Amino acid sequence: MASIKANARKIVCIGRNYADHIKELNNARPQKPFFFLKPPSSILPPASGPVLRPAGVNLHYEVELALVIGKTLRDLDEKDENGAMEAIGGYAVAIDMTARNVQDEAKRKGLPWSIAKGFDTFLPMSGLIEKGRIRDPHGVELWLSVNGEVRQRDSTGLMLFRIPRVLADISQCMTLEKGDVVLTGTPKGVGSVAVGDVMTAGVRVEGKEVEEGRIEVEVREKGGLYRYEET
Repeated sequence: MASIKANARKIVCIGRNYADHIKELNNARPQKPFFFLKPPSSILPPASGPVLRPAGVNLHYEVELALVIGKTLRDLDEKDENGAMEAIGGYAVAIDMTARNVQDEAKRKGLPWSIAKGFDTFLPMSGLIEKGRIRDPHGVELWLSVNGEVRQRDSTGLMLFRIPRVLADISQCMTLEKGDVVLTGTPKGVGSVAVGDVMTAGVRVEGKEVEEGRIEVEVREKGGLYRYEET
């Protein structure tokens, strides 16, 4: 797993890729995939410590299926499904942690979201899931619980833009390189967590848990000098 963090030169995140999640945040439905970046330094490998909540931040979870790119992908045609799937080297479960109040302010003012998404520990990831364990990435169930209470549970079949289209749109803008990570969007049920909460997340294939895809991580206070203040 350490190699995922070491080899990821960029993390590309697809926004608003599940209709019910769009509704719960009162966002507009996109006409095509749009994406933003998280820094590789935000990756939190398994058993490497807690998620750290910065002072003044309303911290939200978003469970996602992550694609780990296995080879260089550039200028892919969205109709080339085989080319898209061949470019995937493996999978993982990820929790895209978000400083929601920071993001909301940025959206209101037309500012970038980088701070809201980019803090250290803001991307807990599972171990690498071998490609053969997930034969159809559009047919698995993602789930996340907080303190044992299920908050998110939905099928990746609900993606508005399927993986070939997502990889095509990204690769037509920027080259995807071996080791890069693509987050494919989060289903409904996102919400806040507090210091002391424990998040657990995973993925099921045909109703069976994929053990390599399990995440369990506590939330603690970050400390340090940062404190959220309006820009």
